[in-house]
Amino acid sequence: MKARLLIKENKIILRLNPRIYSLEAIYGASYVFIDRAYIFLDGNLSKEIAVHIKGKRRFSPKALEGLVGEFQNELLNYALREKINRHSRRIREYIVGRALFAMPELMPERQGKKRDYQKDPLGIAIPWEEKYGARKTK
Repeated sequence: MKARLLIKENKIILRLNPRIYSLEAIYGASYVFIDRAYIFLDGNLSKEIAVHIKGKRRFSPKALEGLVGEFQNELLNYALREKINRHSRRIREYIVGRALFAMPELMPERQGKKRDYQKDPLGIAIPWEEKYGARKTK
């Protein structure tokens, strides 16, 4: 990763290798900074992606260097999130599928009949007072 600080212009230019950081990870890291800076992405997805970060307010040279470090940390964060997401996708789909399969009221076709949305088999729509009696005051 190559970083170039343009102090007079209040700007940073980072050049990233797209084989290390995916475009999605770059988008995620960039989004974290949109409250403090204007972000512009440019480049070739097969060779190099340039990230232009221009401060919305004036940053000191030290603050610009800190921004570079923060951006690098966010890139790592989003790259790791993406990797974990990729590796855990099948198990998440399995868990959600099992949860939906175990709830026949959400899948009327499993019961062979359609459910009426106005019926209340769990008694959720019954007011508290009717269900448990009026509140007794001391």
